[in-house]
Amino acid sequence: MYLDHFGLKESPFKITPVTDFFFPGANRAEILDALLYAITDSEGIIKVTGEVGSGKTMLCRMLLERHPDTVEAVYLANPSLSREEMLYAIADGLNLNLEGQRVNVILQTLQNHLELKISQGKRIVILVDEAHAMPLETMEELRLLYNLQVGNHKLLHIVLFGQPELNDKLSQPNMRQLKDRIVHHFSMLPLSQNIIESYLLFRMRTAGYRGPTPFSIAAAALIGKASQGLMRRVNILADKSLLAAFVENTHNVEVRHVQAAIRDSELGPTTQAWWQRRSAVITGFALILAAVLIASGGWLLGSRHEVKPRETAAKPLTTPNFTPLVAASAVAEANLQASSSFVADTSTSAALPATGVDIKPVALQSSPTPVPLAAHEATRTSNTANISQSPLLEQRLAAAQIMLSKSPPGSASIQLYYTSNLQPSRIERFLTRADSLGILHEIYVLPIKINGRKGLRVLYGVYANNDIALAAIQQLPKRYLDAYAPAIYQLKN
Repeated sequence: MYLDHFGLKESPFKITPVTDFFFPGANRAEILDALLYAITDSEGIIKVTGEVGSGKTMLCRMLLERHPDTVEAVYLANPSLSREEMLYAIADGLNLNLEGQRVNVILQTLQNHLELKISQGKRIVILVDEAHAMPLETMEELRLLYNLQVGNHKLLHIVLFGQPELNDKLSQPNMRQLKDRIVHHFSMLPLSQNIIESYLLFRMRTAGYRGPTPFSIAAAALIGKASQGLMRRVNILADKSLLAAFVENTHNVEVRHVQAAIRDSELGPTTQAWWQRRSAVITGFALILAAVLIASGGWLLGSRHEVKPRETAAKPLTTPNFTPLVAASAVAEANLQASSSFVADTSTSAALPATGVDIKPVALQSSPTPVPLAAHEATRTSNTANISQSPLLEQRLAAAQIMLSKSPPGSASIQLYYTSNLQPSRIERFLTRADSLGILHEIYVLPIKINGRKGLRVLYGVYANNDIALAAIQQLPKRYLDAYAPAIYQLKN
């Protein structure tokens, strides 16, 4: 209705995922790159979680569109399938006509086909959308399929896209075997307030708009607040705001138009993440406890001691209290300290709610046995030739080897990023900045190969298990979360 009024070729705020409208900001492009790397050169099951409307399906569609020719993807849009229905769906996705066949015949045919694809240099990846709705027995069958391998090669790779409820489902005791096979975790975070305006203009430009941004700063801010940063809600409110401006015959979207869009929309609260729910419970309990103490201990109010006003001077923010594994030797002690969030180009971080996770230091093995890197990573000697021209880089490469050798089974780290851009001056500046912030001892660098090219994986901190590492990601500074796509990196299975 308003397309001609704003000079648009198509609707800019469709809620149906259209890959032309994929927004690369707010770490979406980084997550897509990491997923492309993971399905091409890595092993293990991959999990992507995010709230309703955060852009998971769009990301899945982008993965389907941009995966390399060496990868064949099977997309499961409807996860509410029985065990047999899922096997049929995978067979159909691989163009295998197995209708009416028994389950054991389907499994054997699938294995033979997958082995053939491996011999041809192909990788098969299953993309499961809305994985939180998948029945437990179907998830278990998916795990059994993932276990198929020939030689050292897995025949199947799996990416699970789901709402936060997927984490709860995987935390059930009977799902621990599947959960242990998840080696990459990505979180789709809501758009931050400073990104909303860029997102709105990006969608308008993609739809053919050529004028100045129609959304005022106040209007964009209200859309961000009312939508809670969720892309689908942003699209709904922006679409209705444009319609309201069209009705008034104006090309400027103001706060009143957004307010009309909000009134016309039924936007309920989103499901709180588990750390927010736990924080709310703890806060509620603290308030009740305080009320009881005040009621039963009124004598404190009549104390003759003078209560001095509380200090109001600004104090530096403390880093989150996530304690990594503690080294047992003096050499490792210098490299492994209490873990906190990595700060990129900033000296401050926003206060975050406590997670309620009980994290205790875990002693590393006193007699370490060297642990080899993952199969897709070459040895440090062969893979770091000509790249470790930085003293700090040499130090963090060595620290990573000590850390790997002493990490107990089940331990994990946070992957900050990986790169094949091996400019010594660039990595030196990165590490120097980390050193100036006092967090260099928390940075670990591993050599990798990316499509045959030498590269580096930059990790942050060491944690006793995936759950603690995942909680620690939520404590990273907001600006840092906007800049990178942090993910869980499994140190040892």
